[in-house]
Amino acid sequence: MIGRRIRDALLAAARGMLLSLLSIGVSLLLFVLFTVSLCLVLVGVGLFTTPVVTDAVRAHAGQRRRYAAAWTGLAIPAGYRPHPVPPATRSGVAGQVERCVHLLKDPATWRDVQWLFADAVAGFVLALLPWALIGQFLFGLVLVAGVWEPIVDAGGTYWYAFVPVQDWTTAVLAALTGTGFALLALVANPALIRGHFLLARFLIGASEKELLAQRVARLTETRHDALDDSAAELRRIERDLHDGAQARLVAMGMDLGAAEALIEKDPAQARLLLAQARENSAEALAELRDLVRGIHPPVLAERGLGDAARALALRTRLPVEVDVDLPGRLDEAVESAAYFAISEILTNAAKHSGAERAWLDVYYSHQERTLRIAVTDYGRGGADPAGGSGLRGLERRLGSFDGVLAVSSPAGGPTLVTVEIPCLPPPAR
Repeated sequence: MIGRRIRDALLAAARGMLLSLLSIGVSLLLFVLFTVSLCLVLVGVGLFTTPVVTDAVRAHAGQRRRYAAAWTGLAIPAGYRPHPVPPATRSGVAGQVERCVHLLKDPATWRDVQWLFADAVAGFVLALLPWALIGQFLFGLVLVAGVWEPIVDAGGTYWYAFVPVQDWTTAVLAALTGTGFALLALVANPALIRGHFLLARFLIGASEKELLAQRVARLTETRHDALDDSAAELRRIERDLHDGAQARLVAMGMDLGAAEALIEKDPAQARLLLAQARENSAEALAELRDLVRGIHPPVLAERGLGDAARALALRTRLPVEVDVDLPGRLDEAVESAAYFAISEILTNAAKHSGAERAWLDVYYSHQERTLRIAVTDYGRGGADPAGGSGLRGLERRLGSFDGVLAVSSPAGGPTLVTVEIPCLPPPAR
């Protein structure tokens, strides 16, 4: 028990040293830079510097959130407003100005800024105390070891906290006081680090009301996207039926009518018309099967997402290595969304990447209750969801499931496209 307390106190002191350096160094510097950049907005320069500084502030705050979660288990929600994707026709300057205005209108930006100042003052003190208590204890031992003599000889009485060190007696009293600091550190150090993060959560943590409002806005947006996608899919099905199977069935009916009229007068021509009608019926059936496969593929309905993903990989022009780790059949809607996501990503890789091979990983995380899909290729790179309709449309469709699409594709490759869809695990058999 004592050993664990000592370990926790020393660990808190080490963490406090890191946090105090971040508080008095990085937080104070970013607060000054943001203030200067905000003043420069009046002359136009700040429109370009403020987004850069704000990104740095958010990265700094995000790091503190990760430390809070890892070291104390405190979750500090960010609550940043998502930035709308600017139209492709908008110039770079206009997009930069819009981004600056969007960041300044975001309440989370101002929460971060006020936290910077508080972190440089109160946060610094809370982070300083854990390792200062340990340091005072060690310095008390140093004094009683005899170092008090040259210090007193050089400058007279030395005040160690509230103890005036003048001789051996007061040096021993200083060491005992340092031991008191050490005992205090055993109790207070973890609490001081937790207090540091509680201050951060109070200042930069988004409220439940704000998170709920953002959630409602997100659901409203994804609902509209889902309705738009459903309407577009319905129009596609109607168009495919009208231009494909329906036209062939009409032609087949006309051929059968003509064959019926010629069967006695010209049997040979009637047989040709019947053969043509049979070909039209076969082609109409094939088109109907393709249409059904586009709505809900039979292999997906019969054998599940794993085998459907392997079937997609086999049909892709690009050789694809598949690794599937699924606990069973997932929800039908989730499997369908995942199937078409894989299809879109593999099609883009085969068409645009120029790679010789791709890798597809499909697995389910029980801990996070999330289906993850990752497609990797070592092609030319440069994929951007904002630059094309395919990935952008896929991102909108995944939004209906609270899914996330992440693309890492630097110029020259490699390209990694990751899809995450929250979903419940399959029921135990």
